[in-house]
Amino acid sequence: MYDFKTAATDKPAFYRDLLSAADALTASERDAIANMANVAALIFDWMPRLNWAGFYRVIGGELVLGPFQGKAACIRIRFGQGVCGVAAATGSSQLIEDVESFPGHIACDAASRSELVVPVVVNGAVIAVIDLDSPDLARFDATDRTGMEALAGLLETRICP
Repeated sequence: MYDFKTAATDKPAFYRDLLSAADALTASERDAIANMANVAALIFDWMPRLNWAGFYRVIGGELVLGPFQGKAACIRIRFGQGVCGVAAATGSSQLIEDVESFPGHIACDAASRSELVVPVVVNGAVIAVIDLDSPDLARFDATDRTGMEALAGLLETRICP
């Protein structure tokens, strides 16, 4: 049984703890889906003010829903569509303070107000994105982006096909 906890009182310490826990969860497991499932659960359990946390995997040139925590979600997203699709197409993180101001936003959950999407890149190719949604406007900031990008870097070797 895993019982990870964080006592962090600031975001950099929180992300150090998250990275350490994710590393411990995924270090000896070779199955990508199992690792994504555990990391999605860890994020959703630890991060306050989220209503969705999970992965979309690149399969056949589009994003396909992967392991997640939250309400049922959109199953397939084309590259360039919505926040996830833009992150996948550009290979760059997308920090959106107000999803209603994002052209082409895909509303899988009407309660979502802000979003952070971070690509997982292996050998220059996006293989997945980490998607975080919040019911709060401007929930995510540059520290969140940096922390989740560090997590994506760790996962490059843990979820590659």
